[in-house]
Amino acid sequence: MSKTLKDLKVVFMGTPEFSVPILESLIELTDVVLVVSQPDKEVGRKRVLTPSPVKACALEHGIEVFTPNKIREEYEYVLNKKPDIIITAAYGQIVPKQMLIYPDYGCINVHGSLLPKYRGASPIQSAIMNGDSTTGITLMYMEEGLDTGNIIHAKEIDIDPEDTYGTLSDKLSILGRDLLVKTLPVIFEGENFDIPQNDDEATHTVKIKREDERLDFNKTAVELHNLVRALNPTPLANVLVNGEEWKVLTTEVGSETSELPGTVVAVNKDSFEVACSDSTLIIKRIKPAGKKEMLVRDFFNGYNKDSLKGVVLNEE
Repeated sequence: MSKTLKDLKVVFMGTPEFSVPILESLIELTDVVLVVSQPDKEVGRKRVLTPSPVKACALEHGIEVFTPNKIREEYEYVLNKKPDIIITAAYGQIVPKQMLIYPDYGCINVHGSLLPKYRGASPIQSAIMNGDSTTGITLMYMEEGLDTGNIIHAKEIDIDPEDTYGTLSDKLSILGRDLLVKTLPVIFEGENFDIPQNDDEATHTVKIKREDERLDFNKTAVELHNLVRALNPTPLANVLVNGEEWKVLTTEVGSETSELPGTVVAVNKDSFEVACSDSTLIIKRIKPAGKKEMLVRDFFNGYNKDSLKGVVLNEE
């Protein structure tokens, strides 16, 4: 009897919400023998130990989950499951060579950009930060280099001007799921494309650090608006207002200004405007320190908004 996709023993490796629809499709189509995810993390002010979205999904389906601190030191547990293929999507750790060379059908990565553009840790955020109008999903064979493997398939998608990291990640997740579902039978039959990347065209992204979240008003308003979108819903951009950190969720680009960058130049009914290097950034939704997310209009109900005018943000 010939083998079907249901006979394909899959190890899936992923961590965030982006990876969940991809895992769910694999559970439906194949035999997922193990899910590998990042260890549980403390979340919120009460530091509640919380599983990753991928781990939670796997447990709901009764699938074993492995959460090593360092997969490069504990890879044998994965290989003991004898996977036919390993599929990763935003796992968050470097997969060691011993795992890459083991499966008959290879190690496949679902990557959130059109490789070789935006290799690395933050491809979706980087596309928004840079003001790109398109991005996409790439299915690729993994090798020891970071996102350098041969391309199996890729598909482009438009970036809406209102897209945030959250909304674009959701769109790319579904695109990645559908592309994998379409391509997996071809991989299984050994007839898929295997296209080398052009390293000369490669760009690289890095993990977003805490210091990257502070809005630098010496930049242009468009740059800051794109950064706010790229960091929403997590980790969120921020500013200091009289020494207190406010998270910034929603902005618009305002009009030209020659005021000192960082100065609150206007306070409106539903927003306040801050001078950037070229024009103003209109801030419309915030999360003040110790409070929930809210529209600036609602925040002003219990705040002396006139006291904001003339304040220079980010001063300690």
